[in-house]
Amino acid sequence: MDFAKKNGAGVIVGVGSALMDILGHEEHAFVEKAGGVLGGMVYVDGNHIDSLLPSFATPPQVVPGGSACNTVVGVASLGGAGRFVGKAGNDHLGNQFIQGLEKYNVQPSVIRSGEPTGRVLSIVTPDAQRSMLTFLGASSSLDPLEVGADVFEDASVVLVEGYLLFNRDLITTALVNAKKSGAKVCLDLAAFTVVEHARDFLEDLVEKYVDILIANEDEAKAYTGLDNEEAALRKLAEKSEIGVLKVGERGSYILNQGQMTRVQPQTGGAVRDTTGAGDLWASGFLYGLVNDFSMEKSGRLGSACGHEVCQVMGAGIPEEGWRRIRALLD
Repeated sequence: MDFAKKNGAGVIVGVGSALMDILGHEEHAFVEKAGGVLGGMVYVDGNHIDSLLPSFATPPQVVPGGSACNTVVGVASLGGAGRFVGKAGNDHLGNQFIQGLEKYNVQPSVIRSGEPTGRVLSIVTPDAQRSMLTFLGASSSLDPLEVGADVFEDASVVLVEGYLLFNRDLITTALVNAKKSGAKVCLDLAAFTVVEHARDFLEDLVEKYVDILIANEDEAKAYTGLDNEEAALRKLAEKSEIGVLKVGERGSYILNQGQMTRVQPQTGGAVRDTTGAGDLWASGFLYGLVNDFSMEKSGRLGSACGHEVCQVMGAGIPEEGWRRIRALLD
């Protein structure tokens, strides 16, 4: 399967929600009281998020985020070409979001809206699980007509975040135009709650448009209905060319056209926060694919990115972490 640079560009385009991440530490009881699902994601009103902020023992951090955004920022940090497609408010947070993309050399294809910029409250519990309360804001008003074929020009891979499955017209249009561009299409299932919501049409969508399907254990079980890891992996790859099953601290499995690759986890250091771990895993893996790395090396690079982001709060890997990751490329 050819993921190599297309016309010398090798651009990885992420399509998703332009969101600001609000990251705070609290106990499991706080998640329940806040109306969240431990380890999952629920949608809430922006006022609900605002009302919870004074309850945190330590003021939360506020940083640019969103699943596809995190991935393309990681790609650019590795030295690759990244572009983000989404919608943000014409407000201070929207300006901050775009400035964050440009800071990391990601090309913004961000439409502005009169609605407020979306945000996600990520509650990180002592076991390093993240439970998310999401207010989509302006990002939810991204119109299918605003995701035309032009945003996928020179793309080698288009990553569509699973959260777009809540907007069937939007995700279908994005996938159709991505395929028309000649790019390979990657879908990250994002959260088991998302998979459960979209279960009735997800397999058909994967069969028609998706080349790479990425899931963690909970997402894979929701998608396949299977507990056995090997059987679940084969089901993930049944309608796509590459299936990826991430199994946390035990590493990951990649099934590429019938050939399975076991990727050992990177170890060392204490897990502080799993926010962005899957997003950054995708950064390393997709960067490897467009640069003709083997499945094993691409997976190891993904594992290194996912490992480093778990050592810090939030989805931003500090420069010293990127230096360790880049050393794997030499």
